[in-house]
Amino acid sequence: MPETKAEYIEAAKKIESTLYEVKKIIVGQDHILERILVGLLAEGHILLEGPPGLAKTLILKTFAEILDLKFQRVQFTPDLLPSDLIGTQIYNQKTGDFETILGPVFANLVLADEINRAPAKVQSALLEAMQEKQVTIAKKSHGLDKPFIVLATQNPIESEGTYQLPEAQIDRFMFKLIISYPNSKEEIAIITRFCTEELPHIKKTVSKKELLEIHNLVSKVYVDPSIISFIADLVSATRNPMDYKLESISHYISFGASPRASLNLTQASKALALIHGRDYVKEEDVEKLIFDVLRHRITLSYEGIMAKETIGNILTTITNKIRPKLIKAR
Repeated sequence: MPETKAEYIEAAKKIESTLYEVKKIIVGQDHILERILVGLLAEGHILLEGPPGLAKTLILKTFAEILDLKFQRVQFTPDLLPSDLIGTQIYNQKTGDFETILGPVFANLVLADEINRAPAKVQSALLEAMQEKQVTIAKKSHGLDKPFIVLATQNPIESEGTYQLPEAQIDRFMFKLIISYPNSKEEIAIITRFCTEELPHIKKTVSKKELLEIHNLVSKVYVDPSIISFIADLVSATRNPMDYKLESISHYISFGASPRASLNLTQASKALALIHGRDYVKEEDVEKLIFDVLRHRITLSYEGIMAKETIGNILTTITNKIRPKLIKAR
């Protein structure tokens, strides 16, 4: 049965009511909240970078409560084992059999706190869960419940005792978001809300079943061929800048984004279009997401580092070069 515009408008209203409830608890961080919703609707994992104490856990717990989803938080440490994350088998003396104990990864929203503090074996165990939506325990595969989203955090201040994430795992994240400190006005609101007032009551707005139905709507959002070409050119230009006459930045890029970036940017744009009540993607949807989708997928060359070039400047240059092609195509 074909979807109607009314269904998209109704879905957008449900998402808007979800944001309204979240903002009863969370002060500011509008950009982060919207991107988490996009990730939920597009089933994309999120890497969140920022100093401690910025309510990252509270944000995800609030979303889980409002959307009636199961939430688990895992504190990553150097002594964490893969079994601590995905589960293991234990011997039951009463029955004489081995029983499978499922780990905290079996949830809808998983917060991998300080993911770069865990060793490679734990990171690879999470990698299977993120990519395949399943884990393997004692040679047996166990599927994860839908939706399944990993929100991993990194502390940019400390580097001691950390394990740098490999490129293969970083590429699995749809977004890399930068969370910053609140301004003085927002900090006053935080103090007032949590120290001098009773926290407001929040209510469930969307059931898990409704969330999956909205996800199905996202997959059917229309993307014009000119938009698809725009996305493909943007990502391709990060790999082959000379093909797009971007000589000024070509020597600053060591590695560009993979085709997975194109898929993520398209799917995220479709989710953002639905959030705004549309059944089609606009150029502005793509442009709003470029930095969040691509900033962690471009590696600066030695020349770029020495010239103190930034990924932001590179992406701005690429976008300004590619955008006229989209306008001309129309």
